[in-house]
Amino acid sequence: MFVHLRIHTEFSVVDGTNRIDEIVEAAAADQQPALAITDLSNLFGTVKFYKEARKAGVKPLIGADVWVQVPGKEAGAPAARLLLLVQNHRGYLNLSELLTRAWTKNVVRDQAVIKLEWLEELNEGLIALSAAQGGAVGQALVQGDGARALECALHLAGLFPHRFYLELQRAQRPDDERHVAAAVQLAARLKLPVVATHPVQFLTYEDYEAHEARVCIAEGEILGNARRVRRFTREQYFKSSAQMAQLFADVPSALANTLEIAKRCNLTLELGKPMLPNYPTPEVDGVRLPINDYFRQSSFEGLEARLAHLYPNEALREQKRPVYADRLEFEINTIANMGFPGYFLIVSDFINWAKNNGCPVGPGRGSGAGSLVAYALKITDLDPLQYNLLFERFLNPERVSMPDFDIDFCQLNRDRVIDYVKDKYGKDAVSQIVTFGTMAARAAIRDVGRVLDFPYGFCDGISKLIPNKPGQAVTLQLPPADRDKNDKLVYALEAEPILAERERKEEDVRTLLELARKLEGLTRNVGMHAGGVLIAPGKLTDFCPLYAQ
Repeated sequence: MFVHLRIHTEFSVVDGTNRIDEIVEAAAADQQPALAITDLSNLFGTVKFYKEARKAGVKPLIGADVWVQVPGKEAGAPAARLLLLVQNHRGYLNLSELLTRAWTKNVVRDQAVIKLEWLEELNEGLIALSAAQGGAVGQALVQGDGARALECALHLAGLFPHRFYLELQRAQRPDDERHVAAAVQLAARLKLPVVATHPVQFLTYEDYEAHEARVCIAEGEILGNARRVRRFTREQYFKSSAQMAQLFADVPSALANTLEIAKRCNLTLELGKPMLPNYPTPEVDGVRLPINDYFRQSSFEGLEARLAHLYPNEALREQKRPVYADRLEFEINTIANMGFPGYFLIVSDFINWAKNNGCPVGPGRGSGAGSLVAYALKITDLDPLQYNLLFERFLNPERVSMPDFDIDFCQLNRDRVIDYVKDKYGKDAVSQIVTFGTMAARAAIRDVGRVLDFPYGFCDGISKLIPNKPGQAVTLQLPPADRDKNDKLVYALEAEPILAERERKEEDVRTLLELARKLEGLTRNVGMHAGGVLIAPGKLTDFCPLYAQ
């Protein structure tokens, strides 16, 4: 038995072509009991991986391949790698904090570097693997500097007592065997455990070229450039337990320790439960009003103001009031029972701040316009009763899901609103959210064509043959033989016969499309979402790490 503890997925962005669903499926098919994903300085894939692994009956292990300061060297020296695996909830919080500090306080040469003093403070609940030749210990061993290797190993073993392993790898790189021999000797001398890992970058042996193309896209390189530094080998695919057992038959303890580490890692994530920040209600006689009471009071006060505007005639207003009051009462009770008064008050607060401070705000879009409470709290500016809009389309007690207001702010003033929210709830609790750019069909053709060094006009011509139908997903993939009748994908080869003919007749077109198909849909870059803002009940790092560009 063997457990893979080092895998870069597509979320490593600069390398790695493993798609989470496929890598989990491969582990389950090989009956591997657990699996770790350890992307480069991030936890972007954590939730998706956690769900997929549990669904497949594979124990999910969460970790990250990080850059750390080298023991004994000055702060500005080149960093080394270290693999951190999460044992428990405390470890998850510590890894989140370490990654956040690295990205927000110590980016050196585009690398988010973790300082040694941070590791001293935040190592609880984490298991550390030495990162083979990429780590401080391994680099020293390969260079023949036994004294420095000893110093680094002792330092890291001291930071992670009984939680530090010397990592062994055999991926057919020139210095693999030299490193394994030296690391095993050092481990015996210091009585440190060794563990076998495989630096998995892609799923199958045949995916090597696609992975190299992905690396070239990230680095702006040409695939055929003879001078290009080739950091990966064909062997860095997802190997079976049997293959790994054969690779490390001479170091059985290194195989056994993969299972031991998997047993020591037991993180449970609580997903699907709304975590709403606490809205600061006013104080009465030194005691804060209960949020449900303040929500009801604010809603009825807001309704009075709206009715006075809608019906200046008092007699008509009194005639209409019961219908509005009944609807408001129903909505208030529904919202309170579902636990969302705080959400409405928070949204109302920053919208009204914007309106009062010269930031134009839209009248409301989508199903949120069906809420009378939203109208009373000035979240929206449409009377739902006048237009017979249904509240249940927005919030249905029989289908509990988070409410979702579509809010339009003037783009020139949006940053002011975000700054207000940060000031109110604390900078540690507010962040804009990440967004991932993926390689769509046309972009994949252009990117792959560039790294293959094909002429721009040739690649542009092929990409323009890909149908571009608004609202429809287009793919380069071949149509499946047993195609589902509900399959709404537009298959480029079906939709454009000229493309199919050119692939059949021209070798360059065939090469381009075959490689682009393997990369299509992969995460290409990381950006900041234009409008999504996250407000947490406390520090955001109690939930996830922060990333900075």
